[in-house]
Amino acid sequence: MFTGLIEELGVIEQVERREAGAVFRIGATLVASDISNGDSIAVNGVCLTAVGVDKGGFSADVSPETLARTTLDRIAVGTRVNLERALLPTQRLGGHIVQGHVDATGKFIGARDEGDFHTVTIGFDPEFAKYLVFKGSVAVEGISLTVAALRAAEFDIAVIPKTWEMTDLSTLSPGDAVNLEADVIAKYVERMLSQRNFE
Repeated sequence: MFTGLIEELGVIEQVERREAGAVFRIGATLVASDISNGDSIAVNGVCLTAVGVDKGGFSADVSPETLARTTLDRIAVGTRVNLERALLPTQRLGGHIVQGHVDATGKFIGARDEGDFHTVTIGFDPEFAKYLVFKGSVAVEGISLTVAALRAAEFDIAVIPKTWEMTDLSTLSPGDAVNLEADVIAKYVERMLSQRNFE
């Protein structure tokens, strides 16, 4: 489990495509400083398992399922990625509950400067709309964010300077795909309500 508060921008150092899936080598000094083989790391909002950990980074196996459902299939050497270590029970939950289970991919529409702040617009598939609510939580690229404005196929998020500096949002171009994860509470509510129809 994660909070959606990005700790470090890592760099993809190696991508090894396999017949099924891939292996990524990710350069990262902060998150690699106290993780072990088998620990969970969120990479652009995707929960992966760290292997081959050393002081310069770690590797992660990426399954065919993950490649098919997330933006990780487009990752190339040199790409900067958002990294977050798994939440410890002793930590404050500063963001919202993020599982690292991507629900959909959206599209980066653009960003407007608002002084030191930025308003980022994300496009989404109509199927994802049921999980969004004005002032509700959403994870974009693994970043815990708040929906600042909501339209039929787009939402805005207000990004503070620290988040803009510490994440990959500033590197995105219009049309780039992004990973989206809905608030887990919304998904459970949807499931419970759908089951009432069968009683």
